[in-house]
Amino acid sequence: MAAKQPPPLMKKHSQTDLVSRLKTRKILGVGGEDDDGEVHRSKISQVLGNEMKFAVREPLGLRVWQFVSAVLFSGIAIMALTFPDQLYDAVFDGAQVTSKTPIRLYGGALLSISLIMWNALYTAEKVIIRWTLLTEACYFSVQFLVVTATLAETGLVSLGILLLLASRLLFVAISVYFYYQVGRKPKKV
Repeated sequence: MAAKQPPPLMKKHSQTDLVSRLKTRKILGVGGEDDDGEVHRSKISQVLGNEMKFAVREPLGLRVWQFVSAVLFSGIAIMALTFPDQLYDAVFDGAQVTSKTPIRLYGGALLSISLIMWNALYTAEKVIIRWTLLTEACYFSVQFLVVTATLAETGLVSLGILLLLASRLLFVAISVYFYYQVGRKPKKV
């Protein structure tokens, strides 16, 4: 009598076997709730944690302020580069420009800062947003001090200069407010 051949072995596909998949997930410790009540879909997300914990809680109006700042910096930069006489005249009411070069250099510097502002508008990183807001606050503070010193030297007081000084103080306050709001620790929910 001939020996009976055993049936060929069937290869088991664990991807299609639901019981095997559940056992594997249970061994890995994924799929169930952890101590914080979070359900992890993979071991990697369990080890690395939930990225939503690290998202910046943006204060109301932050992105609007960033957009307004970027437009403001860009607009003044373009005006200083293309029409330095008119920009100087608008601020210092009729004072004559002795040289256009410093005003154009000022426009170039503002254009560089505006590029940073535009890029910060599209980031979600807390550190970049805070540094940009601090840059704004420092710029507006320095501009306030420079215009005040120029005002003291020349004695030219005009409505344009007073509006410029008041707007710079307001812009410093807004930038510092958002700087501290972005830097605050989020409340536990």
